[in-house]
Amino acid sequence: MTSPIPGEGDVLPLVVAEISGNHNGSLDRALDIVRAVADTGAQAVKIQTYTADTITLDVDAPAFRVSEGHELWGSRTLHDLYTEAHTPWEWHEPIFELARDLGMIAFSTPFDETAVDFLESLDAPLYKIASLEIVDLPLIEQVAATGKPVIMSVGTATIAEVAAAVDAARRGGCEDLTLLACTSSYPARAEDTHLRRMSAMTDMFGVKAGLSDHTLGIGVSVAAAALGARVIEKHVTLSRDDGGVDSAFSLEPSELAALVDASRAAVAALGSAHAWSTAAEAESLRLRPSLYVATAVRAGDVLTEANVRSVRPSGGLAPVHLPDVLGRRFRQDAGVGTPLSWELLASD
Repeated sequence: MTSPIPGEGDVLPLVVAEISGNHNGSLDRALDIVRAVADTGAQAVKIQTYTADTITLDVDAPAFRVSEGHELWGSRTLHDLYTEAHTPWEWHEPIFELARDLGMIAFSTPFDETAVDFLESLDAPLYKIASLEIVDLPLIEQVAATGKPVIMSVGTATIAEVAAAVDAARRGGCEDLTLLACTSSYPARAEDTHLRRMSAMTDMFGVKAGLSDHTLGIGVSVAAAALGARVIEKHVTLSRDDGGVDSAFSLEPSELAALVDASRAAVAALGSAHAWSTAAEAESLRLRPSLYVATAVRAGDVLTEANVRSVRPSGGLAPVHLPDVLGRRFRQDAGVGTPLSWELLASD
């Protein structure tokens, strides 16, 4: 089976549009997001497979609340937040079917073993492990045992925890693993992203690498593409003005389209370290300066800086020869705009 994760030399990384809770409780809105993503050129849409009761407990205690100072979800209980944000399981099939009909890859992040079994029943083509679940090694092994490609975010993890998660994936049988640099902060700051982790993870673990980006805008993602990211994941909504649990750090469709285009340009622009003068510069090459007759001269006139100048375009002797020809005489008459050549000069 061909991997959906691009390899070296591919023009564009796999751009994944994460719907998450931006459906705002409406299947119709979720489907509209899928349609909007299809028009952007992004190749994949992703959702998350959990219920409030599979991901946490319905307990109102400090440990089960988001910290009071959190910018987006401060003081909310986990159960309340995930009740609002979850994607009902009965929505998965129509979301997957529409995405596939529109030529995109559709997959999800499972958060427990029941979610993996459910996604297998939908023939999910690959899986994502969320940053916080990187310590859930049994879940990682179960996902890996499906034999599908696995994408794993490393937000919150130490390098030892990343190593343990990679080992778990390989014990489970995963042969196609991608690690995503990720800062599990909402929204994240560019300076906390540390994109150099991507190449470090590739070197340390022999995996593909990419970015799960929670920063505002597209700049960090485009930089990741230029640095070789094989996957770029961004949350997407129809409009941030519509609100929702993830809307504040999500891209709108026009911004996602700009990310796709800019990522393609960033990758294409890398080119070769051995390319200097190129065919694309042919016209500019023709217009480089050279030596031309600047005032009309007659045979026998002395060549001076007044009657010969270095000007655009090319066609005459290279400017480097001006010191060599000053003081020599013209062999024949020449009008303004005549390119200077050795044949115009009298023999010494």
